[in-house]
Amino acid sequence: MRITGTFIDEISHDIPHQNWGSKEWETDFQHMKAIGIDTVILIRGGFRKFITWPSSYLMTQHGCYAPSQDLVELFLTLADKYDMNFYFGLYDSGRYWDTHDMSHEIEVNRFVIDEIWSAYGHHPSFKGWYLSMEISRKTKGAIESFYTLGKQCKDVSNGLQTFISPWIDGKKAVMAMSGAYTKENAVSLREHEAEWNEIFSGIHSVVDAVAFQDGHIDYDELDDFFSINKELADTYQMACWTNAETFDRDMPIKFLPIKFDKLRMKLEAAARCGYDKAITFEFSHFMSPQSAYLQAGHLYNRYNEWQNICK
Repeated sequence: MRITGTFIDEISHDIPHQNWGSKEWETDFQHMKAIGIDTVILIRGGFRKFITWPSSYLMTQHGCYAPSQDLVELFLTLADKYDMNFYFGLYDSGRYWDTHDMSHEIEVNRFVIDEIWSAYGHHPSFKGWYLSMEISRKTKGAIESFYTLGKQCKDVSNGLQTFISPWIDGKKAVMAMSGAYTKENAVSLREHEAEWNEIFSGIHSVVDAVAFQDGHIDYDELDDFFSINKELADTYQMACWTNAETFDRDMPIKFLPIKFDKLRMKLEAAARCGYDKAITFEFSHFMSPQSAYLQAGHLYNRYNEWQNICK
């Protein structure tokens, strides 16, 4: 299974910022294109006060800082040039993380969605929306928020695709700031199935695809959880993607590029379970030949070698 999409994490808050300009970003799009990536997803238009485009609404109403460059315009222009599909990730105010109530994100994003579509909807590469609020279990306000925002995204853009990328509340689902690698109270298969059945039943009419993050469970658990994810997605006629994390959750330094064999095992499991697409978090830091991490370029080379063998 090939990785054909990647998030772009420009508002970095738990991995180092690479301080790229237009030249470096174009080079990265060329590297992406070379290995078959056809989809780029801005993981969030902004986080708290840092934003990726000069939003008059967010700067005047929420005190957000003016960015030095309009990165939404840059990424869409590059996606146009290199024939890629671009998905815009909604703004994250941070209130959900502070309160654990996702409904706080509805009001601010009502304005953001309209502003983004008005300013950038003319780009031919603008193909969809990423509902950027991340969950793993039943969460206060989640169904209402995903439904409300997913419907608005579709209504304003004449039905463009929407997707979410939740995580599985497995043994590796620990806070990034924690010194621990694992936890005891991991979700069971039956709990995971029951909770996501309820969530999907409430959002499937306005959310087209789900891309579960694959790094929070152990490698010998992949097939069991992946099979449930695919069965649920099929039941609700949603596309089932995998978010193949290209960073390692098993190391004391958070976060470094993943060992190739770990990535290979995750992609092979997604293929066995019949997943529709593989995207990653995230190419530019953890897989790009020009990443600040030297080993990211080596991962790029090992991945290319493996793909050539599998052809």
